[in-house]
Amino acid sequence: MGRIKTKPIKRATEELIDNHFSEFSDKFSENKPIVASHLQVSSKKLRNIITGYVTRLVKAKGSQ
Repeated sequence: MGRIKTKPIKRATEELIDNHFSEFSDKFSENKPIVASHLQVSSKKLRNIITGYVTRLVKAKGSQ
């Protein structure tokens, strides 16, 4: 089992996926600057959690 994501993290991630899905790739390092440009995130840790979740969702939607 992994870490449980909170509602604000899920909400921000789903908003990014809905509005900017075509910009994201399945690589974490490529998604980090994209997330940083679209969100005003207060900490690096929070940005990385959101980026990891975005990457996971992009991989899941790509394999369907």
